[in-house]
Amino acid sequence: MSLVCNDTTAAADAPGAGAADRDLDLPIKGFSGTPDEIERQWFEKIYTGRGDVQRQLTLRAVLMGGGLGMFMSVSNLYTTLKLGWAFGVAITACVLSFVIWNGLRALSGGRLSPMSILENNCMQSTASAAGYSTGGTIGTAFGALLLLEGMHRPWYVVGAFALFAAALGVFLAIPMKRQMINQEQLKFPSGIAAAETLRSLYSRGREALQKAYALIGALAAGGLVGGLRSYGTLVEQFRGTGRPQVWLERLHQVLSLPEALAAPRWLSPIPHGQMAGLVFEPSVLLIGAGMITGLRVSLSMLLGATLLYFVVAPRVLLRDLTHAGVAGYVPSFTLLPDGSFNPIRWALWGGTAIMVFSSLATVALEWRTLARAFSLFRKKERTAHSAAMDAIEVPVSWLVAGLVPITLGMVIIQYLAFHISVPLGLIAVALAFVVSLVCCRATGETDTTPVGAMGKVTQLLYAVLPGARGVASINLMAAGATAAAGGAAADLLTDLKSGYILGANPRKQFLAQFVGIFFGTLAIVPAWYALVPNPKALEAFNPPATFMWKAVADLLTQGVHMLPVTALWAIVGGALIGVLLPLAAKLAPRARPYLPSAMGLGLAWVMPFANSLSFALGAVLVLLWSRARRRAADLYYVPVASGLIAGESLVAALIAIACTGLGLLAVK
Repeated sequence: MSLVCNDTTAAADAPGAGAADRDLDLPIKGFSGTPDEIERQWFEKIYTGRGDVQRQLTLRAVLMGGGLGMFMSVSNLYTTLKLGWAFGVAITACVLSFVIWNGLRALSGGRLSPMSILENNCMQSTASAAGYSTGGTIGTAFGALLLLEGMHRPWYVVGAFALFAAALGVFLAIPMKRQMINQEQLKFPSGIAAAETLRSLYSRGREALQKAYALIGALAAGGLVGGLRSYGTLVEQFRGTGRPQVWLERLHQVLSLPEALAAPRWLSPIPHGQMAGLVFEPSVLLIGAGMITGLRVSLSMLLGATLLYFVVAPRVLLRDLTHAGVAGYVPSFTLLPDGSFNPIRWALWGGTAIMVFSSLATVALEWRTLARAFSLFRKKERTAHSAAMDAIEVPVSWLVAGLVPITLGMVIIQYLAFHISVPLGLIAVALAFVVSLVCCRATGETDTTPVGAMGKVTQLLYAVLPGARGVASINLMAAGATAAAGGAAADLLTDLKSGYILGANPRKQFLAQFVGIFFGTLAIVPAWYALVPNPKALEAFNPPATFMWKAVADLLTQGVHMLPVTALWAIVGGALIGVLLPLAAKLAPRARPYLPSAMGLGLAWVMPFANSLSFALGAVLVLLWSRARRRAADLYYVPVASGLIAGESLVAALIAIACTGLGLLAVK
């Protein structure tokens, strides 16, 4: 499960499965060498004998993936409204599809053939696109617009916008795949976790089975933690239907874990007050993600969070208190009656600047690597090996063929439905590439997709563009388009990472993802109107991400001068850090392991302290494990981490699905 911040009988007898499914040697640590050498190693060692012989993109995989994705898209819409974030559904989908299909096989008396592992992987891509890529903007941008205007936009506007925005992100991810997955070998922890989960489901051989047992044990532990943390939400939702169950209440009193453990008052960096987010979350999902992410990025996140919560934010607050009552002074923080405040609402400007400029700087410094994605234009320079890779990678011709009509459709929708001029609509499409670039890199390094923070970048820009200044609807929907595209692009690369590890055909996986967004749109639009029939129903959810989007739009439509001056300082400082760190790593490659990760630093400023702490804890646990028992750590840390991620996310998703059903009962 990648976190989206908005503010398992084996199929050994499957046709084409064979030994490749029974004993998978997953390239978790990646390959080394020149770009061409890396791709050749993957093609020869991983793809050959798997992706070129196994069934992948089949009708049953698409239909089952689409059905599961439609189901989970509604749940993600619900969690976005209730919690402000959504679940990545790839792991949930691959486990559920495995169980469901094998159950159907048992009922058919074995007349149905088992799915190959790569067929299951394509199915998860379809489900992931349907359940994840289409709903975020509806719950945030359209939700904020509903609160502002007091009425819904027509269903065909909502559907077309969600479909085109998701499709835009899927196509924009095409040139990024070869750079971030093939060449840079970015982690994409949830992609690794999904691949490891599938491998365990299809395992044969002693070592493979031992890894499977480790994953199953961790999955049970993660599921237990997820259930104990989320059970209270189910109890509350059941109470909201007007049908209280005493036994549910009593069970919750005995078996429950808090969502967060507040830090002791003495640890607070401000006297007589408390920072929101300065807590510890008993989440093994975050710890598992940190185990896969590694020390450099995870410790960079902890460093960034520590600087924010214990150094920067207290000093900015002190400045607020010193200038209280000064005419024209815009405070950086809004203090609540109990003296608490949320530093992220201010820090997201600096954190986002670090992520944006570090991503742009990395692309600028590695432009040759990115240009390889367009190698089909250089036919004379192609070798036999590069031709083989081009035959399975998504071709540039698809990128062009897809972006032209999608851009046209996006601009038309923005113009007709929201009165966004053609130039402003084209700017939104161009910004979508930048936002997708940042979201993909952040997800690849940290398993966290900062769509909410990146949406604020677009909102800030449209607050100063002629024709957009002072118009909240333009501010919201331009940002909604870029954020939705960024989330869809990151989701595709996460799925492609799983396929890369398993030896899947990326072209077939892309098609599965593209088809999935149609399934998701069909489910999410009617669910939106069912869950939120009017503004009053939306307010009843108390949706944190929606309120954040509306608040930023309200603020920026009054003018950029309404931003605190300290926020502008944070943007400038973040931009400098974002450029200098990649430049230093390029000029002094030997020093790179000791330099902080710019993406880790930036993300720490747009998420609660607890997230960074859990990531660092996971990375340190792997280090200590490796020091104590290196071989065991090398063999089992990925299955254990994957099980923790899969277990908690699966149970949390199932509880979210149950809450969605109860929520619909409450609405009716």
